[in-house]
Amino acid sequence: MVIKDSGLDCLTYSCFNSRALEVSAEENAACVKRKRCEGSGESCSPADWIRQEDCPVGIRNVGNTCWFSAVIQSLFHLPVFRRLVLNYCLSERVLEKCKSHSEKRNIAFMQELRCLFALMVGSNRRFVDPSAAVELLRDAFRTSEAQQDVSEFTHKLLDWLEDAFQLAANGNNPEDKQNNPMVQLFYGTFVAERLHEGKIMSNIEQFGQYPLQVNGFDDLDECLEGAMVEGEIESLHSEQTMSSGQERWFSKLPPVLTFELSRFEFNQSLGRPEKIHKKLEFPQVIYMDRYLHKNVDQTQGRRGEVKRLKDQLTVLQQKLEGYKNYGSGPTKYPLADMLQYVLEYATTKPTNVSPASVPVNPAAHTEPNCAYCLFSLPCLSSSKCLISCCSQTEPDDAGSSDGSGCPQTATQRTHIHKPFTQCRSPIEVPLQPAPHSVTEEELYFVRSCLQRWRAEVESTTNELKASIDKVSQALEGMYSDNSLCQVPYRLHAVLVHEGQASAGHYWAYIYDHANKRWLKYNDVMVTESTWEELVRDSYGGMTNASAYCLMYINDKLPYLIAEDTDDETGQALKGMDSLPSILRSYVREDNRWLQQELREWEEQFCQAQREEAQVQTHTEKPVPEEPQNPEQEPTPEPVQGQTNEVSQEPPIDSTPVPMMLTPAMQGVIFAIAKARQVFDKEGPEAGLIKAFHEEYSRLYELSQEETTPQQDPRLQHVLVYFFQNQAPNPVIERTLLEQFADRNLSFDDRAISIMREARSKIRLIKPEDMDMDEYLQWHDDYSMFKTVFAYLLTGLEQYQNGKIREALNYLAHAHQDNSVLLRKGEKKGVDQSLIALYRRKCLKELNEKAATLFKSQDENDVADAVTIMNECIIPCMHLMVRGSISQEDLDIIELIRSCWCSYLGQDMDDSVQEKLSDFLPRVLDCSAEMVVLKEPPKVRNSPHDLCSRLTAVMESIHSTSVVTVK
Repeated sequence: MVIKDSGLDCLTYSCFNSRALEVSAEENAACVKRKRCEGSGESCSPADWIRQEDCPVGIRNVGNTCWFSAVIQSLFHLPVFRRLVLNYCLSERVLEKCKSHSEKRNIAFMQELRCLFALMVGSNRRFVDPSAAVELLRDAFRTSEAQQDVSEFTHKLLDWLEDAFQLAANGNNPEDKQNNPMVQLFYGTFVAERLHEGKIMSNIEQFGQYPLQVNGFDDLDECLEGAMVEGEIESLHSEQTMSSGQERWFSKLPPVLTFELSRFEFNQSLGRPEKIHKKLEFPQVIYMDRYLHKNVDQTQGRRGEVKRLKDQLTVLQQKLEGYKNYGSGPTKYPLADMLQYVLEYATTKPTNVSPASVPVNPAAHTEPNCAYCLFSLPCLSSSKCLISCCSQTEPDDAGSSDGSGCPQTATQRTHIHKPFTQCRSPIEVPLQPAPHSVTEEELYFVRSCLQRWRAEVESTTNELKASIDKVSQALEGMYSDNSLCQVPYRLHAVLVHEGQASAGHYWAYIYDHANKRWLKYNDVMVTESTWEELVRDSYGGMTNASAYCLMYINDKLPYLIAEDTDDETGQALKGMDSLPSILRSYVREDNRWLQQELREWEEQFCQAQREEAQVQTHTEKPVPEEPQNPEQEPTPEPVQGQTNEVSQEPPIDSTPVPMMLTPAMQGVIFAIAKARQVFDKEGPEAGLIKAFHEEYSRLYELSQEETTPQQDPRLQHVLVYFFQNQAPNPVIERTLLEQFADRNLSFDDRAISIMREARSKIRLIKPEDMDMDEYLQWHDDYSMFKTVFAYLLTGLEQYQNGKIREALNYLAHAHQDNSVLLRKGEKKGVDQSLIALYRRKCLKELNEKAATLFKSQDENDVADAVTIMNECIIPCMHLMVRGSISQEDLDIIELIRSCWCSYLGQDMDDSVQEKLSDFLPRVLDCSAEMVVLKEPPKVRNSPHDLCSRLTAVMESIHSTSVVTVK
């Protein structure tokens, strides 16, 4: 509520006017009734309006007011300040003397701030509306008082609070601010000393928010050192050129110590302000002893020692760098490694083998002549194993055999799972270059020198490292002794800015002292956070988010964070009990209006449902039922992800079924055809072994083929995927055995016999021989791999057809699922670069479309733009920033944020501005909500289909025409 100047004279003042609060509550209910669907997002559920138990209240962004929310939340959650505001009271005598515009305005602002704080204490709303208080601040900046600047807004806010409390503290003498609680709480003094013409000159100055430069410093202590000790400057008042430096020392620290980090500077060449994104670390507890005037002598002595140690550390690091990166050319190497390499070369024996005499790929087609049992199963034939594994007997196989490669007894049998193509005898050839000739005398001399030099280098390197560690420890402990750790200040709040100098978003991390946790206050969203998340968003250096204000409180003053207590019982007062009676009534009235709003919403919702049902009743026409054939069974729907690669113990029968000629089944059919002669001569088991061996070898060789943009061998068969990812041999072998047990092989007697034999061997596999959970997990991974490829290809096809919104959804799902696979192994998923590239293209084009619609300010176009942002762009951005993110992705996110931040200062309708305020915080802050992508329609992910589609899509990408795969 804004109190007009003329209104103050006609009010009956009693403890800062109870009637004014009643009027404010009535206006709040009648005139400032909350809109439906307000807050973040477009949800209309009443559950989004109601405050959860013990959850702090958020503050609604009423149009570029996120900075106000951040500042107010950090002050409100300081109990000592909250008590000051809620109990603010002016006597009738003081009110009668307030005649000036500024005094009336400050009183009005305190009135609205009290109301806002009271709602934040006891409201049943999830977030409250600060419009009245914000409007007062905006009115001041619409005049010529100051320029439009966020820091100026903040300083103006604190100035008004100071002036308002000054009226209550000492109405007779405005100049005496000793009793002003704002001054006592937030203001301190420092002594400025400088040397002038040989004399030390000093003066005492007051400070509130202490400014600190960020450029040139790595942490908060370095910033303070730079602010307290200025460099030498030339004297302008002396005839002789003299130099003088200035030092500052805190003479009195305030209970609440606020540091304002200067992260904005004006670029003279570009003629515009720029933000400093440099990383700056700060601790949760900082000791201020070293900056106090009473510790001048102790600190100055240590500063000299610190300078000496830093110089020493620089010299040591330079020396160590010379050993670690040695060489006069552009490429440098560790000196110890270079000496070792030369020693290895000198001691390598020369060889007479010519490179031309080394055979290429020897024994590539050597016929195997020994065998091992599959899955640790007993041989079903006394002379045959399931697979012939390698060309020579392993050294550990000491048992006798019958000549076929199989041991004769089960106790002597050794089970080895090895791909056939790896079982080749190596050729002994020299792998390292060697000198053509070297004498023993030369070798002795070179070896002794190199060994001695390498030992010297290693010894010197270790000594340098030890010295660096020693000096670093001395630096770290310079100010950590007990004498300089008597004045601890604990971090209370961090105010964060994300964006550029001209536009951006603000939020705050505030420490919950009662529950020992960090909370993130982002307008209407209040979520529990961690120190790690705070560091990520506040230190800077990685993204365009960084802290611009740090609020510390004296850790030895418990009254700063102590809650109100009952004078009689001594128990802590919480919620409504902590409010003065007049504010308690105000909050209860607002809560009653909330209940009424919820009832109205429910009535409107039910009415809309009834009207919709009536419309459907009048428009629907009866549909004649189709006659059903009682003998016809319904055709089962295919299950997504189910393929012919894995069968789950089908019943053994010989009923022919239609052949599904997938690449996997084609390979099995050809393998059975190659084993026809063995099958006819030696029977079904030998035929299965031969066919198994043929298909195994073919797939292993296929897995060695190089992946190209137009072809990925993993799509052709599940075993290619397993081979490339080094799956366990039992998983590989059972999977292939399942292929031969597929009932689709029932097309002739030979295939049926091999299918039956394969099923018999599967039944012989015992639980201890096979980890089925691991087996199923490998197949689940391959199913997800095919789904990722299907999403990728569908997204690329949609992009080429101009359906950007659908394309982005598929590509976002592809990237999300692919990230899960890549965490398991490099070959488990798809190369992310192609997905990320077209995801960025879609984001850019879709954002341009949304911006064009939004700029038109047409109601329908603006609604479409908001839908695009909320359903497509924002969820995708949120997922991008939550994992490892590339610089290209950061650039496109920054482009989108800058685009929408540029509308902040533009003239547009209030309704359009409000919609911008609703979704802009979600554009700028990507960690305040759970993000769930809209599920895309089902996609085709059969391997054969994916292979042909990949070829077509990649050819289309590299050319200009669109290729459609039917």
